[in-house]
Amino acid sequence: MTSVDPGSRRRSPRFAAWGCGALLAGCLLLVGCQVAGGRPQPEEPVPPTLAMGAAGSGRPVSIQIPAIGVGAGVVAAGLSRNGSMEVPAVDLAGWYEPGPRPGAAGPAVIVGHVDSRRGPAVFFRLDRLRRGDRIVVGRARGGAVSFVVERVERVPKQALPVARIWNDTRRPVLRLITCGGSFDRGTGHYRDNVIVYASLAQS
Repeated sequence: MTSVDPGSRRRSPRFAAWGCGALLAGCLLLVGCQVAGGRPQPEEPVPPTLAMGAAGSGRPVSIQIPAIGVGAGVVAAGLSRNGSMEVPAVDLAGWYEPGPRPGAAGPAVIVGHVDSRRGPAVFFRLDRLRRGDRIVVGRARGGAVSFVVERVERVPKQALPVARIWNDTRRPVLRLITCGGSFDRGTGHYRDNVIVYASLAQS
C-alpha cells in the first residue's frame, strides 16, 4: 500500500473507453466481494457498524470538495441482481446505501467515476486531495455535515483494504473511492483505486 502523491498522477486527461466502469463492475465495491442478505461479505468479516445501515440523519444529496472543484449531486447506490454495486452517472457520486449515512456512526462510503469518453468525471482530481482539505456533504432534510481529509492512498484493485474502509469504529467517518493508477487497454479498466479517508470536522 502506498500513499498517493498528488503530484505523481497525470495532469492531462487520459480518458478510458469505459471510464471508471471497472470501479464497481462484477463485484461489490471494487473487489471480489459477494453478497449475502444484502450486505457485503468480503474475505474478512464486515465490521458490525455496517449493519447499522441507514441510521442517522438525512440522506446525502450533494457533495462539495472546494480544494478540487467538486460540486455534485449524490444518489443512493444499492446492489444489483448480480451482487455488484450500482454505478452512478459520470456527473454524480454514489452513496453506498446499505452502509451508514454520512454523519452517522461508522464508515460512510461514497464512490464516483474518474472520467469517461466525454472527459473528466466527478472524482477526476480525487487523488490531489491533501490532509486537512474539507469535504461537505449536503443532506435531504437540510443542513450539511463536514469532514476533513486524513489521508489518501492508491491501491491495486485486487488488494482493496476492506478492513480499513469498513473499520470497526463508532466515529462518523467518510471514505471516497474512485479509479486510479495506469489504464489497462487490454481490459478497459484502471488498475488501481484511489481512496480518501476523512473524519468528522470539529465544529
